[in-house]
Amino acid sequence: MATTEVKRDARVKVCPLEELERDRVKVVSAEGRIVAVFIDRGEAYAVDNRCPHMGFPLHRGTVRDGILTCHWHHAKFDLAGGCTFDPFADDVTSFYVEVRDGTVWLDPRPIEEERRTHWLRKLDEGLEHNIRLVLAKSVIGLDELGETTDVLRKAALFGVRNRASGWSTGLSIITAMANVLPFLDEGDRPLALYHGLVHVARSTANQPPNFDLEPLETSETRPERYVDWFRRFIEVRAADAAERTLRTAIRIGLAPEAVADMIFAACTDHLFLDVGHSLDFANKAFELLDSTGWEHAEEVLPSLIPNMVRAQRMEETSSWRHPVDLATLLDEVYEELDAVIDEGGGKLTDWDGHEELAQTILDSEPRETLTAMRELVRRGAPLTELSAAVAYAAARRPVHFHVSNEFADWDTIHHTFTYANAVDQAMRRAPSKLLARGIFDGAMSVYLERFLNVPKQPISTPSDRIVRREDVLVAFDGQGRVDETAQLVADALAAGNREDVVRTLGHALLREDSGFHQFQIYEAGLKQYRQFAGRPAGDHILIGVARFLTAHSPTVRATGQTFDIAARLHRGESLHGEDD
Repeated sequence: MATTEVKRDARVKVCPLEELERDRVKVVSAEGRIVAVFIDRGEAYAVDNRCPHMGFPLHRGTVRDGILTCHWHHAKFDLAGGCTFDPFADDVTSFYVEVRDGTVWLDPRPIEEERRTHWLRKLDEGLEHNIRLVLAKSVIGLDELGETTDVLRKAALFGVRNRASGWSTGLSIITAMANVLPFLDEGDRPLALYHGLVHVARSTANQPPNFDLEPLETSETRPERYVDWFRRFIEVRAADAAERTLRTAIRIGLAPEAVADMIFAACTDHLFLDVGHSLDFANKAFELLDSTGWEHAEEVLPSLIPNMVRAQRMEETSSWRHPVDLATLLDEVYEELDAVIDEGGGKLTDWDGHEELAQTILDSEPRETLTAMRELVRRGAPLTELSAAVAYAAARRPVHFHVSNEFADWDTIHHTFTYANAVDQAMRRAPSKLLARGIFDGAMSVYLERFLNVPKQPISTPSDRIVRREDVLVAFDGQGRVDETAQLVADALAAGNREDVVRTLGHALLREDSGFHQFQIYEAGLKQYRQFAGRPAGDHILIGVARFLTAHSPTVRATGQTFDIAARLHRGESLHGEDD
């Protein structure tokens, strides 16, 4: 900042003016900060000596015509205010300086705007320009202020407003990470949000913005009419009509459960829509609104429509028709499902046959499985317990997945598990007979993956070995150490260290350059584990998650490196030891 009056009680002596004019720059240590004081055409300026990009000492840079250039990545800064000409570098902190009686004085207190306003502005910049370092700094700053909800809201609205093609994997990732925050190590929580922000920014980069359609002007308020309209328009792939219907339903004030019924019903009108992504995205959109507030529903939920209208319908694929016509078998179930649900009424509130039903789903032929499930509904097994059993069955596929399979087949079993989890979560949010179809669809998808458990990898038998977190993380450091990690996790679970396992797997996930599926399976696994905690099924789920994550490790870990640099800069550390 250019020469100005410095308060006497705060000032720090830099040097005589003639000395600064001779040397052109002086480095001063004051109140824990290293400050570079420059002179340019008779004016004195002071900035933090660490380049905000990567921490390189700015006193080794060049000043010309009021522009400070860092020679490492050629970032350029306005000396008079600290602002960067190159957004990738971020702004450098500036300070007031004063020349009085031939002496240069520094006010060591940085010139900053109000912290919350500053970090929210930086969050916008990071999202708009897809700048990882700026995103990392903003999430660290906002986390210190306890502004997690602001981060989520900003990311959500940015993600739906700036992507005409609708809901993105980035929005799913940041929602998943928001869901697991309470179960992570405290130090990993801002890193989890950072991963989400990176993927939101990436999903919108170079994408055309979204332009909203207006709701209908109508006196129609019956929820069932909107469910019918919405399903009809998704069926014929009429995106605009579906959007106006959904926006109208929200604008007239239909209850969130009624709106959820519309969307979930349309997602289950066809089998395993878009390999399960459509329902999974829908479930995540409602979970995002749980965190950010229903007042954003009219912006967030229509982003689901592009995927729903273009999604592949699995009854049109060979695998669901031949050699076993699963679509026809499921149609037979659906013809009587409403009556069967009414007959059972969910009266068996103490039903606890999850593991037995899961074994049937894993090992039996489709007709036998569907008959068993239908009879359980008729007898009164609650639909949410059946959806949990199907999710557990799907979670067993990665437990038994043999590494002799092609690597890409990890994604096959992943899709079924995350779909089954989405069905289970949706049933707990807005249960309906139409959504119940997804429970049966999920069971048949588990059946289709049976060949991926041949040969069947046995569940690790626990030993009495003491397992440390470092042991598990070392296993993640080696390529393909899937079974070793499974054994370590099984031993830790047998010792009762379940919450430690959850946090360790979360840490392992977040230190990698993880992709969409890794974030999904950790969050879905944690959701399902919570339902079966303390039972063998709960341990099996965590073992399956550990095997999947290990199979995709290690990576370059560049994302975590950028976050670490941002954290060290935020703490005021010297990254290169050349400030003096």
